Amino acid sequence: MDARPILLFDSGVGGLSVLAAVRAALPRASLVYVADSAGFPYGTKSEAEIAARVPALLGRLAERYDPRLIVIACNTASTIALSHVRSALDLDVVGTVPAIKPAAEMSRTRVIGVLGTDATVRQPYVDDLAARFAGDCTVLRHGSAALVELAEAKLRGEPIDLSAYRTAIAGLFGQPDGERIDVVVNACTHFPLVVDELVEVVPHPVTFVDGAPGIARRVAHLTQGQDWPVAPEHRAVFTRLTEAERALASALARFGIDRSEAL
Repeated sequence: MDARPILLFDSGVGGLSVLAAVRAALPRASLVYVADSAGFPYGTKSEAEIAARVPALLGRLAERYDPRLIVIACNTASTIALSHVRSALDLDVVGTVPAIKPAAEMSRTRVIGVLGTDATVRQPYVDDLAARFAGDCTVLRHGSAALVELAEAKLRGEPIDLSAYRTAIAGLFGQPDGERIDVVVNACTHFPLVVDELVEVVPHPVTFVDGAPGIARRVAHLTQGQDWPVAPEHRAVFTRLTEAERALASALARFGIDRSEAL
């Protein structure tokens, strides 16, 4: 029996959307979900801050929890710090990148939207993905810190008026050619957690895609043939554990996590 967990890391609760896909693909795996609540949010931080913070923090986490692999379940952290983390750690590290390739394959209008954090949508990595996989598409981008906060609030059980979601995404569809968008890439792992609300407020029907299914397939491939514990255990770890994080207990339970602790 190999009791080592898979460790999933995000700035907040967004990575739970990735955890759900990994858990479905590998039901026998033990999972450690880490939210850097002391550093939240990442989307408004500088590249230098994230590039320094994430590798150091994941080094500490690798020592404490001895994971078989790490999933950086955060687009912002991945697009900025993934290469630094892989250089620093001697284990497999799976990143999260905007699902521009599948979006381009699905689009009929050849106009796709990329909805992420401010830090993610401005990255050269996104330019490269768009050039490689969506060269014949118009790729419109919009960064929304407000939508990240709305996802966090939803999982804490706070009531939210739909108009807040409408306002948060208005900058995407209000751009030239925005009325032609037919596929939207949720380029922040928080956003699939509020996709039901987004479907309600988009100005016209669109298809939302994200990277969680591809990440789950990658993790399953990297762990193929490995042993798993008889009774998997899941826990959440917060870099700061306050009442705001404790209010997530019900939401965490829906993802199979019934134990929380501070780093």
